[in-house]
Amino acid sequence: MQTLFYRLKSLFYLANCRHVLILILIAVLPAWAYAQEAAGVAQPDLKHHFVGYLTIAITAIAYIIAMTEDVHEMKKSKPMILGSALTWFAICTYYTLHGQAQIAAKAFETNLTAYVELMLFIVVSMTYLNTLSERGIFNGLRIYLLNKQFSYRQLFWIIGGLSFFFSTFVSSLTVGLLMGAIVLTVGKNQPKFIALTCVNIVVAANAGGTMSPLGGISTLFVWQKGILHFTEFFALTVPCLINFFVPAIFMHFSVPKETPHAPQETIQLKRGSKRIIFLFVVTLGITVAANIWLEMQPVSGMIAGLGILQFFTYYLIISEKPGGSEQQKGFDIYKCIAGVDWDTLLFFYGAMLIVGALDFIGYLGQIAHYLFIEIDVSLANILIGLSSAFVDNGTLMFAVLSMHPEIPKGQWLLLTLTLGVGGSLLAIGSAPALHLLGLVKKDYTFSFHLRWMPAILLGFFLSIGSLFLLNASSFQ
Repeated sequence: MQTLFYRLKSLFYLANCRHVLILILIAVLPAWAYAQEAAGVAQPDLKHHFVGYLTIAITAIAYIIAMTEDVHEMKKSKPMILGSALTWFAICTYYTLHGQAQIAAKAFETNLTAYVELMLFIVVSMTYLNTLSERGIFNGLRIYLLNKQFSYRQLFWIIGGLSFFFSTFVSSLTVGLLMGAIVLTVGKNQPKFIALTCVNIVVAANAGGTMSPLGGISTLFVWQKGILHFTEFFALTVPCLINFFVPAIFMHFSVPKETPHAPQETIQLKRGSKRIIFLFVVTLGITVAANIWLEMQPVSGMIAGLGILQFFTYYLIISEKPGGSEQQKGFDIYKCIAGVDWDTLLFFYGAMLIVGALDFIGYLGQIAHYLFIEIDVSLANILIGLSSAFVDNGTLMFAVLSMHPEIPKGQWLLLTLTLGVGGSLLAIGSAPALHLLGLVKKDYTFSFHLRWMPAILLGFFLSIGSLFLLNASSFQ
């Protein structure tokens, strides 16, 4: 493994050296292969230019390094950030040398704005979750499940149902981590239960996040762009429930029937915990209301909710009685903000900027022409959804949105559904699965998840069938 790591490291180093040389060549030989165009008259077509080919090469290398994170143990955000920088520096260098710097700079700014909206939305959501965790809410949930003496089969359905519910307003990544920690505790000494419940968590979290723009990344993108209104996502409720229930029913019969034995514990919630849950609900309500009635971006309501949370945590600190049993000293809301999964957020930065570069050059337009004009649109959306088993669904959705396809609302619902739940097919297809692989390690593996792919695939196609059946008018 060490030898493989050093070989990959050497290749990565050589590749980066070549990228530097290529950028120097672009700067020194700006007129090469493009002297036929009048500078400053028309926007250059870089699809068949060296800069375009360079962008494709950098994109491929960055994604390969990011997807093989477990091999070289480099955080996935690092190659994506560097790759996005190299692509845009190459594009902007070329445009500057041809007197059109503002065009490229404006395109970069547009993509950056789209990312900032996503980042702030997720930061607020994760901050609330970190605060609730610090107040003991999720530890209390774990103790409650253990104290109730549920059987493994009951716990399998309860944890799956909670994963589905929580992911409708919390990122599936966070749900995967929270539920994974609970599974490891309640399923101690029962590896089969742990493995099966982890698969169930992945499917449930992806399905729940798909039916609500508050929980799923790809769904959030569609909502932020104003393509579908908040209430229109309710059409995905039944398909998402089918997607969750079908594989869970198959797995149910393999879950052990025994009841775990654990010592009774007392639930101890810190001061203000229940009120923070209420504030989170209020924040989500403000977000939806501001979008529907004021037509403001969803991030506006989330930021308002963060301000409310900051004032409340300040109140908790100053109102604590001296000498009380529970001191608030050390409770800093900014520590909860710092606990956000920045690696994932920065990965999305690199991915969105790289996709934006490919769109600016024109490659995504060519792909869109093939997918949405030359072949059947429904088939294209299903194929895109299946590909999310290998490539991050948020990146794929941003790529499709960048293509600006003219398709009916029913097709947008189909794309949202397939991209949201398609990642459940493989253990490398979604954020909760990847983090459970790292958290659970021995019991939940890629091969174990693959064993249940036929049942997950059946749920995938049955959910699509139900969407067509229940929303036939939306596809016209």
